[in-house]
Amino acid sequence: MVTDHLPTSGESLNKRLAEKGLRATSQRQHVYEVLLGLRDHPSAEEVFMRAKQSKPEISMATVYNSLDALVKCGVVRQVNVDRGATLFCSNMSEHAHFCCDDCGKVFDVDLKNSPRVPEVDVPSEFQVRKIDIALHGRCTDTCADCGRKETIA
Repeated sequence: MVTDHLPTSGESLNKRLAEKGLRATSQRQHVYEVLLGLRDHPSAEEVFMRAKQSKPEISMATVYNSLDALVKCGVVRQVNVDRGATLFCSNMSEHAHFCCDDCGKVFDVDLKNSPRVPEVDVPSEFQVRKIDIALHGRCTDTCADCGRKETIA
């Protein structure tokens, strides 16, 4: 599993925000800390519910605006899986996502250790800036949410 996250210090976040011409706010810092807390892939609504636990006055609009700012300054990425809600990931290293078809959880997968990533012939007139890979399947029998008894071959 990949765990390359940016430093959690407020000063580092403030610098990244300033580089994009964005203001540092306590709400943005709080939303970022919420994302770093579990390091899973929550939706905006899940981030809102978590943020509200320790900052009851925060609004859904503030969470959406904070997430947008965090994505713009490059400390959080959006993850879109199928047609579901946009998820947010604080892991900024190059990695793929594994999506469990049974429990819906999304896991980070290190691309360096995945020998089955397909080779793609990109025409020379295209310039690739980023690659998003989502693998779909089922969790192993160790996933408490799935409760599966068989393992993936």
